[in-house]
Amino acid sequence: MTPTRAIVDFVLGTEDVPDWVLHEAKRKLVNVLAISISASQHASSVMLTEWARAEGASPRASVFGSDLRTSPSIAAQVNGFLAHLQDYDDTHFPTVLHPSAPVWPAVLAAAEERGATGRDTLLAFALGEEAACRIAMSVHPWHYDAGWHITGTVGVFGAAAGAGRLLGLDAGRLTYALGLAGTQAAGVREVFGSDGKPFHAARAASAGYQAAALAQTGFTASDDILGGRRGFWAVLSPDGHNEAALRDGLGVEWELRNNGLKPYANGVVSHPIQDAVIRLRNEHGIRPDDVLAIDARVCPLVVELMNRAEPRRGLEGKFSFQHCAAAALVDGAGHDAQFTDAKIMDPVIAAVRARVSATIDPALPEHEAYVTIRLADGRSVSTHVEHASGSPANPLSDAVLDEKFRALVTPVIGAPRAATLLAAARTLDTAPDVHGLLALTR
Repeated sequence: MTPTRAIVDFVLGTEDVPDWVLHEAKRKLVNVLAISISASQHASSVMLTEWARAEGASPRASVFGSDLRTSPSIAAQVNGFLAHLQDYDDTHFPTVLHPSAPVWPAVLAAAEERGATGRDTLLAFALGEEAACRIAMSVHPWHYDAGWHITGTVGVFGAAAGAGRLLGLDAGRLTYALGLAGTQAAGVREVFGSDGKPFHAARAASAGYQAAALAQTGFTASDDILGGRRGFWAVLSPDGHNEAALRDGLGVEWELRNNGLKPYANGVVSHPIQDAVIRLRNEHGIRPDDVLAIDARVCPLVVELMNRAEPRRGLEGKFSFQHCAAAALVDGAGHDAQFTDAKIMDPVIAAVRARVSATIDPALPEHEAYVTIRLADGRSVSTHVEHASGSPANPLSDAVLDEKFRALVTPVIGAPRAATLLAAARTLDTAPDVHGLLALTR
């Protein structure tokens, strides 16, 4: 059996899943709705939404935070952008894949199109996300190290898998859907810190839905897009792949367990630094003027991905460990409000940012850091964060996630509607369809 067919059989052949899998799918939905509705107010989101409106497509699918209804593929594109814009989405810690941003928009577009039940929608998402995580594991770390943005390049497979299941594809057509998805796989890390990064998730969501919809009509593609001689592994991960990571335990051991939700709206590898700085700030009453230096010992990815000592705009700040630490010290937080252009230019934050440094420790994982703050009175205070907030060993509770939802959604649609939407997401498994849920996002 080819690796592509292994994914197909898993996606189409899985019906009974543990209750916790559907619960995690609902948690990811709550998070995606929160960050997408919040992100809908950003200037770049408005640009993309108005572009979609001008396309004049058939009004069959919902766009989060907008009165716009458009085609499923365009809705998936806009919603995928919204879900990744704030960098507040979920993270698969073994691979740094952000699967929900491409997968949920494609699945919801398909569910709205087909009138799928809430439970079927949750299951399709869980299977699509798991497929994406398994494919990501099969090419990690070689693919990411080469400069590919794994959320765009692998997220498209999860989007096609989840949408394809809801569209009723058989094994042959889902195989072709994955082939059509894989030949559209794209996204390079050069654009991190700009609108180009969330656009990867946007295109993955849209391309994944399109791949499934075209395969439904009879479009053909490769029989083995993953393992073929000129397929995904050979072309986009030529330095190596791990087929066992895709196959072993598939359907029994769920990577959904390793997919965490973010407490901070920035690159996940800086989260242990932020946890540490906020802890020291609160324990010792540290003010910006007290700080001589903030020194962090971190995993190599922090410096590789987030070494921007002088970010120029809010989106770049999300990929500056220096800014993340400084904002955590000054504001005691790391929400999207800490990553505006105004915060980048804030003289107090800028002064602290100039005092932040990092030392690489190759033995440290992404969720761990040691931080020392040297103070003007001669003292040094230190702490160790072994498992950052939101990591698999220290997950956000449902209560904290719901607080995040309310904080992000209430300013956009108001408290009563936000409460109703949250309840609808939390009980989606009992809903006859997704129409009521999506109507509340507008």
